[in-house]
Amino acid sequence: MRTENVLIEGTEFAAALTIRSDIGLLALHGSKEGGTAELAQEVAARTGAGCLVFTQPAGDPVHIPSHRMAVPHCEALREFLASVTVVVSLHGHLRPEFPRTIFLGGGNRAAASILADGLAPLAPPFDTVTDLAAIPSGLRGLHPRNPVNLARAGGVQLELPLSARTQRPEKVQGAPDLPPPTVTAALTAAVERLAADRPG
Repeated sequence: MRTENVLIEGTEFAAALTIRSDIGLLALHGSKEGGTAELAQEVAARTGAGCLVFTQPAGDPVHIPSHRMAVPHCEALREFLASVTVVVSLHGHLRPEFPRTIFLGGGNRAAASILADGLAPLAPPFDTVTDLAAIPSGLRGLHPRNPVNLARAGGVQLELPLSARTQRPEKVQGAPDLPPPTVTAALTAAVERLAADRPG
C-alpha cells in the first residue's frame, strides 16, 4: 500500500492505494462517511481486490461530491482506475426515510444485480434496491465523471445506511468505525461472486 497526499478544492486528502486484482473497492469519503473506509479495506483484503481509500487527516471532514473528486492531478486515482475493470464504490447515506436500505447505483447495472444477490442474506434487517427509479436521485451515482463510472466496465455505487457501516451510534474522534460483521461477510461474498462472473 502506498499513500499520496493530494489537495482537492482546498482540502487535504490522504489517498491510500493497494493494487491487486481487476476488481477495485473505493471509498471517496472515508472520513466523512464513517465505516466506508474500514469496510472497503477489509473486503478488499479478504477478496484480493484492489483498494483506494480517501481520508482527511486534519480538520473537520468535508464532503466533496464524487464527480469533483476525479481530479487529474491525483496519481493514486489514475493508477487505481487503470488497474481495475469494475469499481465497487462505498458511500454512506443518512436518509431518515430509508434507515435500513442499501442502494446500488452506478453505471454497471449487471454488476449491481450480482452484488445485490450476494447481499440478499442481509434481509432482514437490510433491504437492497437496484431499481434506479426507486433510488433517490442524489444517490444513483450516474454522473459520467463519478470515479465509479470511469473504470473500463464502470461500476456499482453502494449507498449504505449508518447501521450497515458502523457499530457506533455516534462518531468517536480518532477511533475507527467498525462495520457490522454480517455486512462485511455479505459484501465479501458479493464481491467474490462479482469477480467470478466479471460482467462487462
